[in-house]
Amino acid sequence: MSMFKVFDISGSAVSAQSQRLNVVASNLANVDTVAGPDGSPYKARQVVFQTALMAAAGNVSAGRDDPTLTTSAGVRVSTITEDQTPGRKVLDPAHPQADGEGYVTYSNVNAVEEMVNMISSSRSYQNNLEVMNTAKSLLLKTIQLGQGS
Repeated sequence: MSMFKVFDISGSAVSAQSQRLNVVASNLANVDTVAGPDGSPYKARQVVFQTALMAAAGNVSAGRDDPTLTTSAGVRVSTITEDQTPGRKVLDPAHPQADGEGYVTYSNVNAVEEMVNMISSSRSYQNNLEVMNTAKSLLLKTIQLGQGS
């Protein structure tokens, strides 16, 4: 495996985790919302990852049954799904969004779960950046060895 593939693999993970962090931020921003623009409560969103095969650079026959084809696997966001769990209901008859029984339906975002997702995503993002920095350092040291320094 070429050392340069490390940048593709880690780069795809950094990009995917960046999208996940944006979704988590959106969920946390809407943790206490009552109704969205369509009148229904905000639904938490979750990122679904998928393996992404990446062919060797310059190889046009990617995806074909070529035994000499070298591929590596990265990650990409396949979809962003909405959690269909019902939102939490709070009894507040004075609230303008209260239903006939006096309950207000809030978003179904679980703040604790989202904080765990944020920490996990942030650490994965940082780890992949560290992988790229380590690969860069190794490549620079290899060049220095080749120069005889």
